[in-house]
Amino acid sequence: MDTTIFTPNDVVSCNGSKKSTNSDSNPIQCSIPTSVISSSEATLGRHLARRLVQVGITDVFSVPGDFNLTLLDHLIAEPKLNLIGCCNELNAGYAADGYARSRGVGACVVTFTVGGLSILNAIAGAYSENLPLICIVGGPNSNDYGTNRILHHTIGLPDFSQELRCFQTVTCFQAVVNNLEDAHELIDTAISTALKESKPVYISIGCNLPGIPHPTFSRDPVPFALNPRLSNQAGLEAAVEAAAEFLNKAVKPVLVGGPKLRVANANDAFVELADASGYAYAVMPSAKGQVPEHHPHFIGTYWGAVSTAFCAEIVESADAYLFAGPIFNDYSSVGYSLLLKKEKAIMVQPDRVVIANGPAFGCVLMRDFLKALAKRLKHNNTAYENYHRIFVPDGHPLEAEPKEPLRVNVLFKHIQNMLSAETAVIAETGDSWFNCQKLKLPKGCGYEFQMQYGSIGWSVGATLGYAQAVPEKRVLAFIGDGSFQVTAQDVSTMLRCEQKTIIFLINNGGYTIEVEIHDGPYNVIKNWNYTGFIDAIHNGEGKCWTTKVFCEEELIEAINIAKGEKKDSLCFIEVIVHKDDTSKELLEWGSRVSAANSRPPNPQ
Repeated sequence: MDTTIFTPNDVVSCNGSKKSTNSDSNPIQCSIPTSVISSSEATLGRHLARRLVQVGITDVFSVPGDFNLTLLDHLIAEPKLNLIGCCNELNAGYAADGYARSRGVGACVVTFTVGGLSILNAIAGAYSENLPLICIVGGPNSNDYGTNRILHHTIGLPDFSQELRCFQTVTCFQAVVNNLEDAHELIDTAISTALKESKPVYISIGCNLPGIPHPTFSRDPVPFALNPRLSNQAGLEAAVEAAAEFLNKAVKPVLVGGPKLRVANANDAFVELADASGYAYAVMPSAKGQVPEHHPHFIGTYWGAVSTAFCAEIVESADAYLFAGPIFNDYSSVGYSLLLKKEKAIMVQPDRVVIANGPAFGCVLMRDFLKALAKRLKHNNTAYENYHRIFVPDGHPLEAEPKEPLRVNVLFKHIQNMLSAETAVIAETGDSWFNCQKLKLPKGCGYEFQMQYGSIGWSVGATLGYAQAVPEKRVLAFIGDGSFQVTAQDVSTMLRCEQKTIIFLINNGGYTIEVEIHDGPYNVIKNWNYTGFIDAIHNGEGKCWTTKVFCEEELIEAINIAKGEKKDSLCFIEVIVHKDDTSKELLEWGSRVSAANSRPPNPQ
């Protein structure tokens, strides 16, 4: 990986060359400080804290352990940094993931090996979702390296590199800080690499080092000034020329936004292209929330056989489609069943453009390409007119009888009315993926879910982190009972942080998404008294309100209370639904993914 430390006037182009610029477009830039730091604060721990604050982090999620306690003291001493203790390392990692989705970068601190290996699953998820996370581990005393000693919190060998080797596969840079001489450089390299690569990094700091003053920490650190990479200009012009020729001769072209729009910072450029071209545009499921759904040419979610109504028909019948930042895996392709043809497609990745079966153009940044292409396309709204012509408005769920058991489609009819610019939706892995996908997001409404990694339980920690990052929004979290049992403890941390999230716990008695892929007795779970569990966690401390709802009347009352008298409280609404009450999309998706999973081995 490139580990260049940027100086304020450096720009790095795609071919690795560096040139000077006076651009004001640096994403992280402020005035050069000149203040001298007192010796008691000129420590490694305080330097790390100041660096985290500089890149926009005000909250760090942690679990204490004997190897990181001194470091935590120094993070707490930074007045602009809030240390949030989590119930376990996995949730601390998930919280940093949710935080990074809103703030652009997140951080977590755990102890050596027992903490590091516990958080590893969350870091892998962040890597898969292209999120810059700074995972900090309190490591062994620097004197113990190379001594042949056996330490606690290890697997009983004198080799302390096991944790490092595990992190090497799920982080883009690893820094093991064992002495103060190069600590400044290693920390700065790690943080800047996380920001440049939009991936997690690993920093291990010897437990005896955070409180020791060193001359390299005697002044406020020069703030990062990370300029974006530049496109190869010749490659950009050639790519735009070829793409414009390809699309301008098409009769009914469409645009589809993918999840890598975020890492490419190309959301606005994608909308600019849609505005200029007049093309109908859709999003892949994992890109929901990346581009506005109130746009006049937005036609919904393209997800193959489980797309929103009439969207797949328009996309798959187009004679040309441009995908910006797609990820085609077995989940997003519904078991590899998309009806797309390579010869009709332009695939735009964050730094590469491929047109049909060729040519391909490297070192072309997605944002630059989309902006330049917008100026070269002829206006063509044929695909949108076709969509508008065949579109039939959504039907409404059947009216419920008085006190009839609540149906999931009735639940989400009322959820739709709760959405606004002041809310954000977190959807857990499971049927909530499909039900939340059908929600129409108003302008400014946030939306997050973890599709690539799909780790059940992710949403509890992610809700904690996201809500902490944007306290002005009220988060609506939709979590199945099976997923909730994996990570339930950190509702406690939400209460400690005085968050006002509304959690809808959808209790259908098991792992419903797994049932639709492959059923078995292992998909049935022990039913909890979920509201009783939350009441026990609440224990009279903080603002918390819980209720169970069995029918539409009770749901309406619960929503009104949550939005009214309990608007400043964490609200936990347990929704009791039938175990077979699933979206039709999950039924279709599950059968196709099951078929993909059960393909026999190829003949040898």
